[in-house]
Amino acid sequence: MRIRGDYHMHSRYSGDSNNDLEAIVQRAIEIGLEEIAITDHGPSHNGYGIKRIEYGVLRREIDHLNEKYPQIKVLLGLEANILGVDGRIDLDEEMRGMNDWVNAGYHFGSNLKMDYKIHLDNIFSKFSKKIHNRALKTNTEAMISAMRNNKINMITHPGAKGPIDIAAVAKAAAETGTMLEINNSHGHLTTDEIVIAMQFPVKFVLNSDAHKIEDIGKVEDSISRVIEAGLDPKRVYNIIEE
Repeated sequence: MRIRGDYHMHSRYSGDSNNDLEAIVQRAIEIGLEEIAITDHGPSHNGYGIKRIEYGVLRREIDHLNEKYPQIKVLLGLEANILGVDGRIDLDEEMRGMNDWVNAGYHFGSNLKMDYKIHLDNIFSKFSKKIHNRALKTNTEAMISAMRNNKINMITHPGAKGPIDIAAVAKAAAETGTMLEINNSHGHLTTDEIVIAMQFPVKFVLNSDAHKIEDIGKVEDSISRVIEAGLDPKRVYNIIEE
C-alpha cells in the first residue's frame, strides 16, 4: 500500500513549522505524490495559527506553484480549530472563498480567552474520572456540532488531544460525509478506535501531519494500524494498493 495524496501538512505559515512551500512541493513530487493539501493551523490558535491577512498571500503562492509544477495538484487547506461546545471553526467566509480543503480538529491553545475551561478539562482529564467524563462529553459534542454546522473534509487526529466517544463521532462523520484521519504523527485514530469507527459507513484518510520536509508522505505507522484493524483499504480515501 501507498498513498496518492497527503492532506495534512504544515508550512512556514504555521508557527510550529519552517517548511518552505516550494520545498514541500518538490519533496512531494520526489516521493511520487499526486496531490497535497497545505493545511496550516487556523488563526485562532494563539501560538501557531496563520494570520488571516496571510491567507490570501498563501493562496497566490499556491496558484503559482500549481502553474510551475503541473505534475502535482497543490490544494490550499486549513487545519481549522474546533471552538467551543457549539462547534464553531476559525474559517471565516473570506478565507473559505479561497480554500480548497478543510480539516478541523481540537487543539490546546486555541481561543484561550473563551475556551480555557475546555483546555483545562482536557489537561486534567488523565488524573480524574469525573473530569475525564466531562471532557469526553464536551469534546464529543463540539466535534459533532462542528461536522453538522460546517462543511469539513476531514477531522484531524480524533481523540489525540482529549477524550472522545469515537462511536458517536464516527456515526456523525458518516452522516455528514466527513472523513476521519488516521494520523501518522499522533497515533490517533488508534487501532482500537479504527475498529470501533469502521462499524459505521465512514471513510478514512492517512496523513503525515508533517511539520518537517522529511516527514511529508510518511504514513507507515498509519498503514500498520489499518492492517491490524482489518480495515478494507477501499474505505481509505488516499490509499493505492499495489
